Amino acid sequence: MEAYALEWVQLLIRWVHLITGIAWIGSSFYFVMLDNSLLPPKRQQDADEGIGGELWAIHGGGFYHVQKFRVAPAELPSPLHWFKWEAYWTWMSGFALFIIMYYAHADLYMIDRSVADLQPWQAIAISLALMVGGWLFYDQLCKRAGLDHEKVIAVVMVLFLTVTAWGVSHLFSGRAMFMQVGAMMGTIMAWNVFFVIMPSQRKLVEAKERNEPPDPIYGQWGKQRSVHNNYFTLPVLFIMISNHYPHTFGHQHAWLVLIAVLLLAALIRHFFNLRHKGRTVWAIPAVAAIGTLALAIVIAPVAPKAAAYTFADVQRIVAERCTTCHADKPTQPGFLVAPKGFVLETPAQIVASAQKIKEQAVLTKAMPIGNLTNMTDAERATLGAWLAAGAPPPKP
Repeated sequence: MEAYALEWVQLLIRWVHLITGIAWIGSSFYFVMLDNSLLPPKRQQDADEGIGGELWAIHGGGFYHVQKFRVAPAELPSPLHWFKWEAYWTWMSGFALFIIMYYAHADLYMIDRSVADLQPWQAIAISLALMVGGWLFYDQLCKRAGLDHEKVIAVVMVLFLTVTAWGVSHLFSGRAMFMQVGAMMGTIMAWNVFFVIMPSQRKLVEAKERNEPPDPIYGQWGKQRSVHNNYFTLPVLFIMISNHYPHTFGHQHAWLVLIAVLLLAALIRHFFNLRHKGRTVWAIPAVAAIGTLALAIVIAPVAPKAAAYTFADVQRIVAERCTTCHADKPTQPGFLVAPKGFVLETPAQIVASAQKIKEQAVLTKAMPIGNLTNMTDAERATLGAWLAAGAPPPKP
C-alpha cells in the first residue's frame, strides 16, 4: 500500500511540475517575443510619457495594444501583475520530484557501480553541491562580465556545462547525469527569478513609491537574466523527456550527446528570438536539422557480435537480470508494478518484448537500470544473437 501511495504522490507532483512549467515557459516565450517585437510608439504623446515601444496583436477574437515603458510610468498603477509563482512552483515541484525519484532511490536511479562506487549520501551531496555551485558560478559570471559581454557569457556557460556533464558522467549513470545537468539548469533559471529578476523589479517599484526616478540598471539586469532563461528552456525541456529515450543517455559518450542536443535546442530558440526581431535566418534551422540528423547517425547503436545461444540461455539471463523489476510482483524495492507494464516471466512475454530488450539491454545498455543485477557483456551478446536471429520463440 505504501508503494501505491508513493506512485500517486509522484503522479500528482509530476502533474503540478508539468502544469507550472507550461505556465512559466509560456510566459517566458511570450514576454521575450513581446520585447523583441516592439516598435517605436507612433504617437508623440506616448513617447513623451516614456513609452519605449508598443505592439498590436489579435488573439481570442479581440485586439490588444501592449505598451512598454522605457523605465517606468509616471504613476504606479494598481493592480500591478507580477510573474513569479510559475517559476517558483516549477522549481519546487521539480525538486520534490527529484527527491522522491532520485534521492530516495539514489542506489537505483543515480548510482551505477560500473561508473563509480558511491554511497547514496555521497551521490545526493554531489547533486546538491552541483545545483548550488552551478548557480554561484553562473551568477558570478554574469556579475563580472556585465551587460555588454553576452557572447562571453554564452561561451563560458557552454564550456562550464560541458565540463560539468563530462565530470558527472564519471560519477552517475547516464540517465542521472542528464537529469542532474537539467536540475542544475532549472535551478539557475528559478534562482534567476528569485535572486535577480524579482529584486530588480522591486527596486523599480520601491523607487516609484518614494516618488523617485527608478534606476534603469535594475530593469536591464532583470531583462538579461530573463533572456538567459529563455535560451535555457528548450534544452531543459529536452532533458525532462530524455529519460524515455535510452539511445541518448545510454550512449557511451552520453555527455557529448547531451551537450550536442543542448546546443541544437538553444540554436532553435535563437532562430525564433531573431525572427521576432524581424530577422528570419533560415540557415539556423537548416543547420539545426542537419546537426540533429548527423547526431542521430553518429550515435546509432551497433549490434554486438553474434554469439551462440539457446532460448534457455535467453530465458535464464532475463530471469536473473531483468525480472527483479519486470515481474507481476517485482522484488526490487521501490517498484509496485513492472516498469511501463513490461513483464518478462514467460517465454511468450520475452518474445513479445524483444524490441524493448534490444533497445534497452543490448544496444544502449540502459537496462538493467544502474546495472544493479550485473548483466555481463557476454550475456548482452547472447541476447543480441537471439535478437539477430529474429527473436524466435522456444522450439516446442
